[in-house]
Amino acid sequence: MANKRFRVAADIGGTFTDIVLQDSDSGECVAHKTLSTPENPARAVIRGIESALPSGAEVDFFVHGTTVGLNALLTRTGARTALITTEKFRDIYAIQGNDRGEIFSIRWNKPKPLVPLENTFTVRERISAGGDIVEPLNFQDLDAIVDAVKAGEFEAIAVCLLFAFRNPVHELQVEERLAARLPNIAIALSHRVSPEWREFERTSTTVMDSYLSPVVRGYLELLVAELERKLPNKRELFVMESNGGVMSSASAIKSPLQTLLSGPVGGAIGGKALSETTGRPNLICIDMGGTSFDASLIIDGRPSSSNETKIEGLPVQMSVVDIHVIGAGGGSIAWEEADALRVGPQSAGSAPGPICYAKGGAEPTVSDANIVLNRLDSANFPEDEISLDAAAADDALRDMGAKFNLNAHEMAQGIVDIVNAKMADSIRTITVRRGIDPRDFSLVAFGGAGPSQAAALAEELEIGEVIVPVHPGAFSAWGMLQTELRHDFKETLYGFWDRLETEMLESRFAGLEKEGRSYLAGEGLDEDDISIERSADFRYHGQEYVLTIPIRPGPLAKDLVQSEFDRAYDRQYGHSSPGARIELANIRVAAIGRLDRPETAEPPRTNSSPPRNRKVYFSGRLRDTAIYERGGIELGAAIEGPAIIEERTATTLLPPGWTARAIEGGHLSLTRKEKN
Repeated sequence: MANKRFRVAADIGGTFTDIVLQDSDSGECVAHKTLSTPENPARAVIRGIESALPSGAEVDFFVHGTTVGLNALLTRTGARTALITTEKFRDIYAIQGNDRGEIFSIRWNKPKPLVPLENTFTVRERISAGGDIVEPLNFQDLDAIVDAVKAGEFEAIAVCLLFAFRNPVHELQVEERLAARLPNIAIALSHRVSPEWREFERTSTTVMDSYLSPVVRGYLELLVAELERKLPNKRELFVMESNGGVMSSASAIKSPLQTLLSGPVGGAIGGKALSETTGRPNLICIDMGGTSFDASLIIDGRPSSSNETKIEGLPVQMSVVDIHVIGAGGGSIAWEEADALRVGPQSAGSAPGPICYAKGGAEPTVSDANIVLNRLDSANFPEDEISLDAAAADDALRDMGAKFNLNAHEMAQGIVDIVNAKMADSIRTITVRRGIDPRDFSLVAFGGAGPSQAAALAEELEIGEVIVPVHPGAFSAWGMLQTELRHDFKETLYGFWDRLETEMLESRFAGLEKEGRSYLAGEGLDEDDISIERSADFRYHGQEYVLTIPIRPGPLAKDLVQSEFDRAYDRQYGHSSPGARIELANIRVAAIGRLDRPETAEPPRTNSSPPRNRKVYFSGRLRDTAIYERGGIELGAAIEGPAIIEERTATTLLPPGWTARAIEGGHLSLTRKEKN
């Protein structure tokens, strides 16, 4: 009898590492959680897979979302990096352009660069804006950087020469000379990392790639080696990209920057799949784990995305799914400052964790508050790793509450209210502040802590429906199994749209498409499984910033593209100038490779048993509350609040006035009664 085959996804969080197994034949999914191991994240991945995978099973596909690069950037623990740029342009990265981040703040300072000015080296060379060689590269200028690396001063080198995106010949010569003399050093070239205009942004992107390279490479090589030792019958490891696609671990090692947001992106891709299944085109996806709260949008069935973002104030030129992240999770610590209560962004993490985990935590957290309010029990925690201590949490909240003349339950409610207000404001950042009405969306709540806070968030934002998806505590990992191979290619191509020849545009798009098909073929994709999406960046003449407009398949219709830009501009800014001249800035191609996967099966139903009951605090009052097992809820069955719905990876809180129904795909729809 053949061994069972599975598709596996692993998502590392600050507190838990989530594993989802999908049967390659039936499509049935099973979720598993294990405590993260921050000192070596690969340990938790291996431990989780070994615990979840049946004996003798084979792994058909393994995808991994990692925050190793992001954490290295946030904590400034990346590689010691040197920057090489063109002579007389040494200050590009230090000056950072003329964009003031907070125009009305008298205390605003430019973000601290990853490479200080003293670690910037220059070489004599010059490429013109048109790509012509004005001054040949002086190889002797590279001696200083070689000596510095050999002296142990640097672990990585970023190379960003002027107008290299027009003609990369000098950057290639620098790489060739340095690689011959420094064979073990990581070298990032700007024309590979980001062949796009804007010198500071391109330099910042290249520096970030170089800064992360040794960290990401070391982690992935360690993980691959461990997987080969523990799972010798597994296939290629794939890694989530910030754009929502996946790439092989070999490609991720070469392009570490693409993994920067690979952890949180899985939830947005899961939201896209949920949108298709349920017929709900507009979703606000919220992922509340133990450490962070991530919010993203699905608009017209597609994740909201961008071609540039900022991390720690530093610009990054790459395609990303728009995700807004704050420090708010089940492990967020409640603390006192100036006689006021604060919650987060500090987190208890997995070690020592919240007080109720009984692993040495001494500071009260959001999870401790929910324990005191009787909203959580041990039903959705790994029994072999955590045994909840409600009494210790109650003692801690009582001691903290005494400082504010509150009892333990009032203190707990205050902590929950504060973290809910922070999360609601985060959602307003990506909706109301962009001219989007959140009331036109459904709220998709996942992460281990998301479903327990979702109804309160929806009430705060006047959202009428909450959807708790399948496997909510591991939904980001589930989403990773719904993605495709993807890689993005771009080229700066500037000019007035009405003057650019259609034949030339088609030729340049075709060149990028050829690169994309070749890249995916190298990843093992057949030609029939490859598709191409075109887009381009436009702006009105005289403006600074651009909007990215999809280019429809078929012959290029320039008038149609201009009309779509006018409509997009009107949606974004509330006005447009139809007929005004527009400028093309960049052309883009996304090469997408279809991956074989089974239809996702709905979770199996368990035997429906009568609900248990316990008293739970709602709005300061203890109320009799029914406790249901999610697996026993039949499709279409309605549950009235107050109720709690428990499952292996999360707890869903259903306040009074709310109703829950099981809907297509195995998801839960929570709706509130209209108030008179």
